[in-house]
Amino acid sequence: MDVQSVKSELQTPSGNMTLHVARPKGASGALPAVIVIMEAFGLNDHIKRVADRVAGEGYHAVAPDLYYREGGKVARYDQLPEAIAMMQRLTDGQIVEDLGELLRELAKDPAVDGQRIGITGFCMGGRISYLAACEFPEIRASVPFYGGGIAGQQFNPDLRPPVEKTAKMKAAIQLHFGEKDAYIPLEVVEEIRRTLEREQKVFEVHVYPGAAHGFFCDERGDYDEQAAKLAWSRMTDFLARHLKS
Repeated sequence: MDVQSVKSELQTPSGNMTLHVARPKGASGALPAVIVIMEAFGLNDHIKRVADRVAGEGYHAVAPDLYYREGGKVARYDQLPEAIAMMQRLTDGQIVEDLGELLRELAKDPAVDGQRIGITGFCMGGRISYLAACEFPEIRASVPFYGGGIAGQQFNPDLRPPVEKTAKMKAAIQLHFGEKDAYIPLEVVEEIRRTLEREQKVFEVHVYPGAAHGFFCDERGDYDEQAAKLAWSRMTDFLARHLKS
């Protein structure tokens, strides 16, 4: 499906947040929306391409630049310390403020079906996708990819694990992890699974044998083509079940 994408801006109390917005070319009427959350490296070309691919599945896709307070900085994949430093300066309060503003904007957009909103994210964005599913009842589906800090150790000592908020979650959630992820031990994955079971949420947890952190990104050394293709298929099926039916 052909896609058209544009750069937009959303005015927030903290400044103008850049958005990468993508839709199927020629689409009319209100579409289900999917928010695509960036990695710790920023709103780079990879995340924009992911948003375009999501749009190609029949969605109004929006990728916000959560580093707009820092001028929209982007770190390369070989600049991990710089990426971690930017991530550590982003607080959960800022994230909730920004996503709240974005959700309010989507709710009044005639091109969006405000009753059918999902979210996905990668790395830092995986954690944010879980947090958003807990904080915003209007989100119907959440798909975190290798979200470090959903449970267990936090990169920022001032943050709390979003898994502690699971009881508030209304969304169905599908999580993807690499078996060999050096940042997310399998015991942390099991803690998330047990919590979702205890709270009786609608969920799926997928662990990809042999895959490491960042396995979905074809610009990273940990890219695993087979795992990435399977995860994409699972995500698109999941989003269709919860946002299109």
